[in-house]
Amino acid sequence: MNRFPSVKENRDFKLVYNKGKSFANKYLVMYVLEKESGESSRIGISVSKKVGNSVIRHNRCRIIREIFRLNIEKLKGIYDIIVVVRNNAKDISCADMESAYMHLLRLHGIVVL
Repeated sequence: MNRFPSVKENRDFKLVYNKGKSFANKYLVMYVLEKESGESSRIGISVSKKVGNSVIRHNRCRIIREIFRLNIEKLKGIYDIIVVVRNNAKDISCADMESAYMHLLRLHGIVVL
């Protein structure tokens, strides 16, 4: 079984925060940095304690990870993507979360429709 392609190192998060481009909507903030080389696109997810307890935070992470997995083939290139979940996102459905995620991908112009 292959490992999930995720951004884990603090230096990688800082690189995407500092050199990447960001857009936000009501539920998510997305930072994107195009990679020169690599195997595939990676995602990093940040959920603050303000969103809720650990069960809610982990649930939001799993939803974002699954949305990324289902839509990774729609990306135009290889990217490092950081998704920050906002406090408003704690009570929304999976469909609304996916809509917010895809909206941000379209704003970045990195998704093939």
